[in-house]
Amino acid sequence: MSSDNDILLETIEKAKAGGQVAYSQLLDQYWPEVYGFQLKRTKNENDAEDITIQTFAKAFDKLGTYDSQYNFKTWLIAISKNLHVDLLRKRKRNVLENTDHHTSEAVKLVLDDSPSAEDQLIIEQNLKTLLQHIKELKPSYQQVINLRYFHEYSYAKIAETLDEPVNNIKVKLLRAKKLLAQMISQKPKNPS
Repeated sequence: MSSDNDILLETIEKAKAGGQVAYSQLLDQYWPEVYGFQLKRTKNENDAEDITIQTFAKAFDKLGTYDSQYNFKTWLIAISKNLHVDLLRKRKRNVLENTDHHTSEAVKLVLDDSPSAEDQLIIEQNLKTLLQHIKELKPSYQQVINLRYFHEYSYAKIAETLDEPVNNIKVKLLRAKKLLAQMISQKPKNPS
């Protein structure tokens, strides 16, 4: 029988190979802990969410460097902590952040595969209901959903439009789709 650690390592290997479902599973499993950690540190929901998005974007970009002898959650928290320290330094110096437009090819492939369960759920919703759900999302999530699905922008084009790194866009979009799917599955369907 597989242990939780074996299952985690298998999921990480699938993510390293570019598996969208594996990335989604890692995000689902560790988002609450990383976000909670940052919320305690920053005492600000927006900062906590931004740093958590950056944490997963960086972790997914650097997944090949993860050493399985260390706890995966600890590795994520270390990345998150370093990003927060960097943010504080940047704010102290009041220096504009340079965005990195050069991301690895592996990251560019993270979410461009086949539709996920969330994609299917979103596709099956009628447009009016879907638009109501989208309006309930935070503005930054609304924006990436709108650009990706209604304007059919590529990840690179969204990143360029919003002046953000591609990997941040991918994590934001993944998170937005998760939240949308939760909203859709929680709302009672109208009887036909």
